[in-house]
Amino acid sequence: MNWSESTRRSFLKQVGAVALTASGTDAQAQQVYTPNPRPKRELSPIELKQAATRDARMAWWHEAKFGMFIHWGLFSIIGQHEWAKELQGIPIPQYEILAKNFHPKPNAASDWARLAKAAGQKYMVMTTKHCEGFCNFDSKLTDYNAVRQGPGRDLVREFVEAGRAEGLRVGLYYCVMDWHHPDGANCKTDETARRRFVDYIYGQIRELMTNYGKIDILWYDDSSPLNRESLEAERMNEMVFELQPDIIVNNRNGLEGDFSTPEQRIEAPAAGHAWETCMTLNNSWGFNRGDDGWKSAKTVIDNLATCARGGGNYLLNIGPMPDGSVPPASIKILEAVGKWLDTNGKAIYGTERGKLGVVINANFTRRGNTLYIHQHFWPGHTPAAEWLSFFQPQAVFAIGGLKPKALSARLLKTGQKVEFTQDEFSFRLTDLPLVAPDQLSNVIEVECDGEPIIDHEVLRPLWPRYKVGISI
Repeated sequence: MNWSESTRRSFLKQVGAVALTASGTDAQAQQVYTPNPRPKRELSPIELKQAATRDARMAWWHEAKFGMFIHWGLFSIIGQHEWAKELQGIPIPQYEILAKNFHPKPNAASDWARLAKAAGQKYMVMTTKHCEGFCNFDSKLTDYNAVRQGPGRDLVREFVEAGRAEGLRVGLYYCVMDWHHPDGANCKTDETARRRFVDYIYGQIRELMTNYGKIDILWYDDSSPLNRESLEAERMNEMVFELQPDIIVNNRNGLEGDFSTPEQRIEAPAAGHAWETCMTLNNSWGFNRGDDGWKSAKTVIDNLATCARGGGNYLLNIGPMPDGSVPPASIKILEAVGKWLDTNGKAIYGTERGKLGVVINANFTRRGNTLYIHQHFWPGHTPAAEWLSFFQPQAVFAIGGLKPKALSARLLKTGQKVEFTQDEFSFRLTDLPLVAPDQLSNVIEVECDGEPIIDHEVLRPLWPRYKVGISI
């Protein structure tokens, strides 16, 4: 990927992404956008070998659906943005001083892992080296690392052990782009520098894949200014899979990888391709003390359902403070999401991609022949019920274009049976409670006699028409 294609930290990309996602608002559920497929190149023998084991390696990940992203480093001390060094033009000798003044509290990673588990997240991914170049792990290739600087200990080891202690899968984020390494820029035009820089990157990835036991995910980031060929990405992945045969890798080293990574937007690729939306809880990846644009728990739940509807995962970021403490707003949001998942997780975990259209008041997920209706705007009372039998008995929620036949319906949280009627045009859930059972999102589980499909547009040519003007 060249600079114009940088997929992680470009400031303009960040601003555009905020606009796309209505970050920090309770906007209605986003539609899963499927872009036009790009022309596919022929896979190499190394990639074909990795593809042969993909289904087995990815099985747990498809079931998990929800993970925690953690951006933490020297930028956390500044507390303004994870790209502060470049965007503000901070000289390297000054920035390096932060390394000696980075003093995380003990057991910070244990707090993250407990929070992730309480939030219903099944895996965690942590920055081992961001583009600032500082390593949160014990690298023998540089003294710009947590063991030899302020922390005096291996923060990645603490993270891996904390995640395992809570029964979570663990992933390591590694940014190829490096603002600190002397060859991080001239590697694009100087072959000797490229060789040194690529060897450095390979050496550090080998350390990460060797020193911490089993690793579940390698989350590459921005390979600028190198591309797939100059980074020798195929050989890189070959090394990774030799060291960690069961690992899964993303697509940000220039290869297709096991899954794609739309950022700050929910974007499903063509069916058959795994994907994971990564997104911030406010507008910043790293700790930003002035950023109060927090998403509500309701928005997070709706985004999670939207990802699941398209067959994808949701990797939601926290930006710990310099000592590793999680901002209180993040804790409040994630704990609320976790409580919702305690009783509604069946509508998220292990769900499959579906042909499920969009309506204003609800979202949808499905597993096999079971449809889950995520009713986030509860219908309650409508004055239209005084004149329209369609909305009787109150309260009524209806879906146009649901196929095939529904067999049963119940509120997932309480198990209460829900009455319904269905014809070729409308599926009507009737006599619902006037007050929503859940303040965040109410899930109705509907068993169907085949895979549920929702397409209200197909009704347009079939809907009975009468005459110009009033028909009654």
